[in-house]
Amino acid sequence: MRVITGRAKGHKLKAPKGMGTRPMLDRVKESLFSVLEGYRPIRGRVLDLYAGTGSLGIELLSRGASFADFVEQNPHVCSIIRGNLAHTRLDACARVHHMPVERFLQAHRGSSAYDYIVMDPPYADPMIEQTIATIATGAFGHSDMLLIVGHSPRVELAEQYADVTRIKFRRLGDSCFSIYVYGEEEAQAEGLTTEEAAFPTVP
Repeated sequence: MRVITGRAKGHKLKAPKGMGTRPMLDRVKESLFSVLEGYRPIRGRVLDLYAGTGSLGIELLSRGASFADFVEQNPHVCSIIRGNLAHTRLDACARVHHMPVERFLQAHRGSSAYDYIVMDPPYADPMIEQTIATIATGAFGHSDMLLIVGHSPRVELAEQYADVTRIKFRRLGDSCFSIYVYGEEEAQAEGLTTEEAAFPTVP
């Protein structure tokens, strides 16, 4: 697992042993960031929920985001995120929060505005839609905030949750990501595009 491009390009990121943390595969991440950079240049503030290794937030920082908050409830995994930030020399523009995602969102409702919110929770997490709904109604973003959700193809997400509307869905083997935009006008301007890529199933 590595940083694909930007100021930390090529840096390898550490991950915890075992299957408790499931980082997004590099080829899926490459597809995701190709879409994001086609939408607009990477900039602004990032919130990385269920952060795991911190791979997604670190990639956004490397590509031009100004600051990132990482939220992870496992203390050992938090130490790995801090180590990855130090290794990539991005620790000065990041903060790691050791707490459950639900508690962070409740504590920061309406008080922080992000340009990107990324979440790649465990595939079996039954709270994924509730978390999206909380973000959609919690005034966490600017009018064109992008919410990026990594999920299993067996998880069917709605096209809209309150003020966020899906503008992109892509499946690569056994991994998917959905991109939502905050704000009705932005969603109408983009329209929904659904794509599947011809990759083999990920084990």
